[in-house]
Amino acid sequence: MVKNTLLQVWPIPAFDDNYIWCIHDGESALVVDPGDAAPVLRYLAEQKLLLKGILITHHHADHTGGILQLLDALGRSIPVYGPATIDIPGRTQSVMQGDKIEIVAPRISLQVLEVPGHTLSHVAYFANMQANVVEPMLFCGDTLFASGCGRLFEGTPTQMTESLAKFAALPKNTLVYCTHEYTLSNIRFALAVEPNNANLLDWAQRAQDLRAKHLPTLPTTIGQELQVNPFMRTASKEVIDSALRISGETSLPTPAHVLAVIRAWKDRF
Repeated sequence: MVKNTLLQVWPIPAFDDNYIWCIHDGESALVVDPGDAAPVLRYLAEQKLLLKGILITHHHADHTGGILQLLDALGRSIPVYGPATIDIPGRTQSVMQGDKIEIVAPRISLQVLEVPGHTLSHVAYFANMQANVVEPMLFCGDTLFASGCGRLFEGTPTQMTESLAKFAALPKNTLVYCTHEYTLSNIRFALAVEPNNANLLDWAQRAQDLRAKHLPTLPTTIGQELQVNPFMRTASKEVIDSALRISGETSLPTPAHVLAVIRAWKDRF
């Protein structure tokens, strides 16, 4: 039998709205941010996959809570990659900006991006085009969401702006695998910021249709987020005008100032 070397990425639902992404080639698998071990173990067993690695984007429990149970069940030799500057239970490989991770099975090469904002030590993993990857892929944890971004629990608006700028510089066809199904609520807020954005209005309908069928709205793409996500559109006149109106300011001189206003608005929306 010829092995299928084309990578597949599958969302394993967890908790109320988390996705644990499973990257596999039909035999070997990686999982991203396993907050809960049970659904991962079920999926691996159903698909007859061997877990070969775990990727962690940040330290929150809904992204790390299943690590030790997975290692206990499947083997302590499984490598666990995670941010270098904070303790992650079970982590064996510390990663930081610019690191390259070469996984033999499933075959994938990942570049590490440091993207503080949601947390200070947050990282993302970017897989560029290679033989077994049809399109570039980004596993971004809670930094970027479809039509939104993560709360600033530890970082600053400037840090989040710089992190999102790293994503904006990636190829527009990059598939974005974020870790929560927040899309519909994010779209409602985005429409409050940019009610005249035709791309956003179209996306709102498509996202509603997907959720009505109980389908994920993910992955999104970098190109789409640049069209519909107010946190990646801080140079847009309509976004700036909305931020000025909400804040009562007469000037918001930088993208970070705009993001600070709309993030605070979103927190109370």
